[in-house]
Amino acid sequence: MFQAGIFEEFGTQYLISIVLVTLRVSLTAVGVATLISIVLAGVLGFREFPGKRAAVAVVNTGMGFPSVVVGLAVLLLLSNQGPIGGGFTLGIPGTTVAFDFGGVELLFTPTAMIISQVILATPVVTSVTLSAIEGVDDSIRDAAFAAGGTGVDVSVAVVREARYGVVTAVLAGFGRAVSEVGSVLIVGGNIAIATGGGARVSFTRTLTTAITVESRQGNYELGIALGVVLLVLALAVNALGSLVRDRGNTR
Repeated sequence: MFQAGIFEEFGTQYLISIVLVTLRVSLTAVGVATLISIVLAGVLGFREFPGKRAAVAVVNTGMGFPSVVVGLAVLLLLSNQGPIGGGFTLGIPGTTVAFDFGGVELLFTPTAMIISQVILATPVVTSVTLSAIEGVDDSIRDAAFAAGGTGVDVSVAVVREARYGVVTAVLAGFGRAVSEVGSVLIVGGNIAIATGGGARVSFTRTLTTAITVESRQGNYELGIALGVVLLVLALAVNALGSLVRDRGNTR
């Protein structure tokens, strides 16, 4: 049983800030991943080129990327010694002029967390979207060609037919992102900011990383409460996914 006033003790504002950071990071990451994935799935689904099978294999393998490895890669990329975090100098041959591009402070920010989640969600969204495109009946393509459609028209017709599968892919990507803990813990730093009077708000702390830190500190009731919120989000996404699939199957 929860003790009375658990949210008052730890701060309702603290809980709300964690949920908002979680949604902001995950929704932004999935939005970016969806744009990338639709392009990738379109190329893989409508084009024939050398190495296509290898590319598909890489995408499918990416669905199982260890999150901590992705987090480590993003950490190195954005660190002071990395190509982005460290900046670089571009010199012009034959002159003494050099342009210095200073480092960008992205590490331990929500932006770094979004980058890591994009990397993790993109293979999931791409793979499911590609399966949806390949599952469209060939008669749709033939009808589009027979109507005088161009390659772009055919692609649009197929994607439109596969739209329920694409929505399912997006929801699957969101589920992957919102439940992520390893990479966001590494690149986000799990930071909460004190606001005075013992209150605190999340800066890079998500539901999953908050559960981790609160449990380690012995705040089990708050950890369980955060877990319930995360579970509700996951169930809502799964319910929405089932609704979309059922609607597509009954068409």
